[in-house]
Amino acid sequence: MMNDELLQRLEQLETRLAFQDDTIDLLNQEITAQGGEIARLKQQLSLLSKKFREIQPGQIASQAEETPPPHY
Repeated sequence: MMNDELLQRLEQLETRLAFQDDTIDLLNQEITAQGGEIARLKQQLSLLSKKFREIQPGQIASQAEETPPPHY
């Protein structure tokens, strides 16, 4: 009786361990994918920032030159 109970507990532990290993692998894959996505987004943000800085100041009206909104 004691042997059966120990074997059952051991089986449960092995099952939980296998499930945890699978979960860790899935989380690792997700983190790796997110790291790549973050790197891509940082690159795009850097490019957009560079392009924004390259815009000629004459193409953007100053605050004083802006026409006030119609509700004024």
